Amino acid sequence: MSALAFGIAQADTSVFNQWFGNFWVVVILKTAVVLVFFLVFPLVVGYMEHKVLAHMQARLGPMEAGVFHGWAQLVADGVKFIQKEDVIPAAADRGVFSLAPAVAMIPYIAILVVLPFSPSIYALNLDIGIFFVMAMSSVSVIGVLMAGWSSANKFSLIGALRAAAQLIAYELPLVLAAAAVVMQAGTLSLVGITEAQRHVWYALWYQPVGFLIFMMAAVAELTRPPFDMPVADSEIIFGAYTEYTGLKFAFFLLAEYGGIVALSGIASVLYLGGYLGLPMIPLPAPFWMLGKIMALSFFIIWLRATYPRMREDQLQKFSWLVLIPLALAQIMVVAVLKVAFA
Repeated sequence: MSALAFGIAQADTSVFNQWFGNFWVVVILKTAVVLVFFLVFPLVVGYMEHKVLAHMQARLGPMEAGVFHGWAQLVADGVKFIQKEDVIPAAADRGVFSLAPAVAMIPYIAILVVLPFSPSIYALNLDIGIFFVMAMSSVSVIGVLMAGWSSANKFSLIGALRAAAQLIAYELPLVLAAAAVVMQAGTLSLVGITEAQRHVWYALWYQPVGFLIFMMAAVAELTRPPFDMPVADSEIIFGAYTEYTGLKFAFFLLAEYGGIVALSGIASVLYLGGYLGLPMIPLPAPFWMLGKIMALSFFIIWLRATYPRMREDQLQKFSWLVLIPLALAQIMVVAVLKVAFA
């Protein structure tokens, strides 16, 4: 690793460590901030999806809860989920069935731990941050598999197997696209990758193709339209989640919106300069990061309102015959240019 890359990787001390000297106080404070962020911003994205889709599809939607534009509808839905009966099928594996929502949700909380909002606002700056993110992003499908297998429902099992096949197909272009960014930046630290884009964001110059590859793979990892074959309600009811009710089903929804926020944040760091802004718009670094997360979340919602669901064979071909070859070509180009201009 070059001296420049080594210097970039040495981020400022976290603001939490600057404020407090006690280790346990810092740990508790970081945990609380990450959990509050995880509980608040996925709800904001969920509300945005309701209203954005309503406007795109010319639907009025619920407007009474909270009076102004139905802002409290999502809160009302949450209360409804809490009140609903928690039903577990008689033939289900009760332990695995109950554990699956947590396994699907926790990886996205872990990703937020390493997400930087400024050179000093983050919970943890790992030297292998991008490896940690890629590992965590692939864990959530285990929760989906657990849900489908333990439900004792053939439609749930089909949905879970589709999710597993989709993960295998789209995890590769996701990792390969991130690997090209790591080669470009010369560091695995998310703070270091952000700082390496001080002159130009990678999506605007060096890696616009990689940005598109990463976003398409991320949408597929989240099983969002048009890659929502594992939850194709017209074919397999609601896939792995068919037998879930009440709070357990709400956790799966929270995991979906939490995944949108987490992967939008990672895409912002890798390709859009993370917390770095434009000189002509003097905003604090955290606002730039939040703005980019919300913009990418809007893009993911926009896809749902625009494109129809792909067939299973189209979904697999798009990854293996389009995204993966493009991602490999991207790595080769970055490697050649790095050596040529070293």
